[in-house]
Amino acid sequence: MSLPHTVPSWAMLAYLAAGVLFILALRGLSSPASSRRGNRFGMAGMLIAVVTTLAIHDLASIGEILAAMVIGGLVGILVARRIAMTAMPQLVAAFHSLVGLAAVLVAAAAYLAPEGFGIVGADGLILPASRIEMGLGVAIGAITLSGSIIAFLKLNGNLSGAPILLPARHAINLLILAAILGLTVWFVFDQSPWVFWTVTALSILIGFLLIIPIGGADMPVVVSMLNSYSGWAAAAMGFTLHNVAMVITGALVGSSGAILSYIMCRAMNRSFFGVIAGGFGAAAADAGAGAKTDRPWKRGSAEDAAFILKEAQQVIVIPGYGMAVAQAQHVVREMADKLKEHGVRVKYAIHPVAGRMPGHMNVLLAEAQVPYDEVFELEDINGEFAQTDVAFVIGANDVVNPAARTDRTSPIYGMPVFDVQKAKTVLFVKRSMGGVGYAGVDNEVFYLDQTIMLLADAKKMVEEIVKAL
Repeated sequence: MSLPHTVPSWAMLAYLAAGVLFILALRGLSSPASSRRGNRFGMAGMLIAVVTTLAIHDLASIGEILAAMVIGGLVGILVARRIAMTAMPQLVAAFHSLVGLAAVLVAAAAYLAPEGFGIVGADGLILPASRIEMGLGVAIGAITLSGSIIAFLKLNGNLSGAPILLPARHAINLLILAAILGLTVWFVFDQSPWVFWTVTALSILIGFLLIIPIGGADMPVVVSMLNSYSGWAAAAMGFTLHNVAMVITGALVGSSGAILSYIMCRAMNRSFFGVIAGGFGAAAADAGAGAKTDRPWKRGSAEDAAFILKEAQQVIVIPGYGMAVAQAQHVVREMADKLKEHGVRVKYAIHPVAGRMPGHMNVLLAEAQVPYDEVFELEDINGEFAQTDVAFVIGANDVVNPAARTDRTSPIYGMPVFDVQKAKTVLFVKRSMGGVGYAGVDNEVFYLDQTIMLLADAKKMVEEIVKAL
């Protein structure tokens, strides 16, 4: 394959059209009501970008390229059809790792065969500007690759969700990052193989070290941040491949992912720079993790819950990862429909980091066809709990834990949470009293006088409530 030194004007216009469609896709994805249209814009933009790239490049074998696209497409279709909604976060992390791997492979190919990429100067050496692009591309791609693998293993349960704290981790990380930056600068003046491969190896290592210390409660921000990294890696690949569409797409994904991460950090009262450095939210993990006390609590039945819900004027449903695991979103909507038949107002409260990735609960509720006007973000609904008859917590724990406000030793301290304790009654659906949230912290709400624990599989419990209604 050889890359064109000049791009035809029609191709530049096609790439511009693809870029506009990608921007429209992002705009559409900002709201559940327009998300399908946004997806269509994104698919159309990608189709234009791929066809244009195939048309203007001199490919060694168009058949091999098409065969690879067919195989990749079939794998994508099979994965998308078979993956459970509960496994969506780890699937996203796995896809991010593939973007990082692609960036590393492209950078390695450009380094080993620069003539085919048109980046060789008159002296037979790689152009200095191309070395900068190559060094940044392989560094960001390698960090994305290894960091996403660790995120996948944590989300999939292969690694503990608790922070894995290494001694002197901050000093080690700073030294490795300084070495990567120094060697990347050195690579501009010396393209020796040891420099390139050392940057690659150190970047893979720092990716592991950055994500390992991050606790489970903060994983949604990690997924968002890795999404940003994958975008910047794609943009770096675009410069190396002289592909305008990849630069545009990568910049859009990178910047939007960074903005989303910043918004989520503010929602969790976390430091944005702490996310980039890795290990945020982990300092206090030992102090508050797993703390449980043997205290009295009240257990209720589905019939009890149905009676209380039917007599309420307003019910706020707070879903969490437990709802996703039980795939209970459809019966929750059915329960809400029954309650509305009895004249009860039903609203849904979505925390920015509920679940295992940004928007996880929004996707589940949209799949169950919950009306968009009944779904509210934390800042819009938190003030209503004091006037709410029932807070129905299903599968959530950390996002309703008052320890985030009161316990400075807690790993979730400082994270904004729902004030469910202000509701007249709290119905708390969870499997057992023995389990704690992903952050490993016991919850004061379990033991409040107005709390009734509904211990069972979330889907089974809500089905029984629906029958009782």
